Amino acid sequence: MKKIRLAGVPEHFNFPVHMGIENGTFKEHGIEVAWHEYPDGTGSMNKALRAGEVDMAIILLEGVVRDIVNGNPTHIVQNYVASPLLWGIHVAAGSKFKSERDLQCARVAISRYGSGSHLMAYLHADAMGWDTSTLKFVEIGTLQGAVDALTNNEADYFMWEHFTTKPVVDKGIFRWLADFPTPWSSFVIVATKKFLEENEQGCGQFLDALNFLTKDFKNTPGITKTLSQRYLQKEEDLNEWIKHTQWSQEQVSKQEIENVVQKLQQLDIIGKEIISKNILRKI
Repeated sequence: MKKIRLAGVPEHFNFPVHMGIENGTFKEHGIEVAWHEYPDGTGSMNKALRAGEVDMAIILLEGVVRDIVNGNPTHIVQNYVASPLLWGIHVAAGSKFKSERDLQCARVAISRYGSGSHLMAYLHADAMGWDTSTLKFVEIGTLQGAVDALTNNEADYFMWEHFTTKPVVDKGIFRWLADFPTPWSSFVIVATKKFLEENEQGCGQFLDALNFLTKDFKNTPGITKTLSQRYLQKEEDLNEWIKHTQWSQEQVSKQEIENVVQKLQQLDIIGKEIISKNILRKI
């Protein structure tokens, strides 16, 4: 039985993977999935992919595209969540900032450089008409690191997935200002070139099993109650989240990759001479 080391964030988006591990779906497809969790997100997973510490990852589209064009020996093998990620913009509860427009020139807390929180800060600033070259970043690692940084006035605002962060808002630690959705799919599935060279069949078996799990995931009986208990979130919030979220069983389109590349180029996050055709890999 082929073993796959799979990286992902500890968020409700990845519950289908845990279902597959716990109910034996992956083993029925001839693979064993070893889950590797990265609370500090995409930047940390990119580092693990480069180092060969994991074989595959469920990772944010814009973050992995940036890292692939910067030399990460990894391919996108399929879309995972085709709906946009809803980035909540948060400040400390007692912050002087009252709206997102007040945040111009404020310090941005980010999990890591190259992470979604880092890249989306650029996209948000650009959408607001700000000079993105003046952005000031404070690297904080995890969500708890953001709580510490904003509470101790070491950073001013933090962008993180809306529903994952909402319990912190509900506790009166953060104050939510606005949401900023990605202009493309949120999570994709990637595999290292080395793994694909040696185990393309195993990758295909994994995708088959995962697609079986996600196809009717929304219709799983009692799913929002299960998610609420597992991720300590309100069931009404998860009902809203699951309505918004659309899992995919298809590859990312070339046009969507071009859109990401062009936007990152426009913001000077990646170079101008980028060939995007090698980002995708058909399995």
